[in-house]
Amino acid sequence: MSETIKNSISLEEIYKAQQSIKGVVKATPLVFMKNFSEYYNANIYFKREDLQVVRSYKIRGAYNKIQGLSKEELQNGIVCASAGNHAQGVAFACNKLEVYGTIFMPVTTPLQKIEQVRMFGGIFIEVKLFGDSFDDSQKAAAQFCELHKSTFVHPFDDLAVIAGQGTIGLEVINDIDTEIDYLFMPVGGGGLASGVGSVFKALSPATKLIGVEPKGAPSLTNSLEKGENTTLTKIEKFVDGAAVKRIGELTFEFCKDLLDGTDTICEGLICATILKVYNENALVVEPAGALSIAALEQHKEQIKGKTVVCIVSGGNNDITRMEEMKERALLYQGLKHYFIIRFPQRAGALKELVVDVLGPDDDISYFEYTKKNNRDKGPAVVGIELKSKDDFEPLVKRMEQKGFLGEYLNDNPQLFQFLI
Repeated sequence: MSETIKNSISLEEIYKAQQSIKGVVKATPLVFMKNFSEYYNANIYFKREDLQVVRSYKIRGAYNKIQGLSKEELQNGIVCASAGNHAQGVAFACNKLEVYGTIFMPVTTPLQKIEQVRMFGGIFIEVKLFGDSFDDSQKAAAQFCELHKSTFVHPFDDLAVIAGQGTIGLEVINDIDTEIDYLFMPVGGGGLASGVGSVFKALSPATKLIGVEPKGAPSLTNSLEKGENTTLTKIEKFVDGAAVKRIGELTFEFCKDLLDGTDTICEGLICATILKVYNENALVVEPAGALSIAALEQHKEQIKGKTVVCIVSGGNNDITRMEEMKERALLYQGLKHYFIIRFPQRAGALKELVVDVLGPDDDISYFEYTKKNNRDKGPAVVGIELKSKDDFEPLVKRMEQKGFLGEYLNDNPQLFQFLI
């Protein structure tokens, strides 16, 4: 079967990719999520790409690309650049196909992902850490390719890679016996959305396809608003699997025609979502993997009574980042607040704050104070955690009445980052 749509990849190529990865890449389950369905009054399904052997969908495109290269193209090895998941897919494919590869990764990549790449690639790969972002690593990889006449395996802007990612769409449609109203997909470079979007526009055209980006790196949304593919001047790197300054040239054209909309998600909401799925469903998802789930919150009115699929793109989460994620989640939910508090330089001042200012459920979670001589008041940086965001205004009012309030830090990013 072959169908073509303007700026999409053909079903024929995606079916071909499905055969090429068969037996190596897992057909992951489409799981009905009871708690999310009840909460959003909808039928919510997760496509569990976090269950792949490399714990992300990237193995699909990487393996499809590398297995299709000629002996001449493989003669001087292959090269890739990746923030982590594409690197793991390439490393696994190199080991499986006994192909030698050099993998460039940003210095900021979580150690867990770097070690996973080395484990999957074994003796067939070499990891080179370069730059602060994917874009920096990609430039270094391109220079290496030119110097050594190697073959570059792009993480998203390549037809064979896009076809491999598109196999997810075939599996989703095959595994559900009802019409899908909404499909939420994470967007970094756009390979996943391009491949899966091509399948759905051909086989399920009524489904609304929503590409989801982190608020700190909205390369597709920004480009769509400007009407041309545009490079972001700076990005927030927290959602490392989707933090790219510029979406692919091919994938921009595909996404522009295939997607029905885009959404940007605050990093705090992403963190809250990661904690929610871990606490309620025992699922470990990485920030990019949580994007599609987090989008449910921003579309809760539209999806009521609908059938919705979220592609959970990966589960390579570094456990050492959990404290940071908890902090970001609490700040986003309005449950953690930082202040500069002016303490009278007398005995009993701290007791007065605890007894007369804090509410019964308020908790001091951060405290930094140095006594200053010859001053009436000494400043302290205090973090207070609340059980309900509704407790915030009464807390501030009591601080003002008792003369403790100096400055609220949550709304002052530069001072916040310097002091906390």
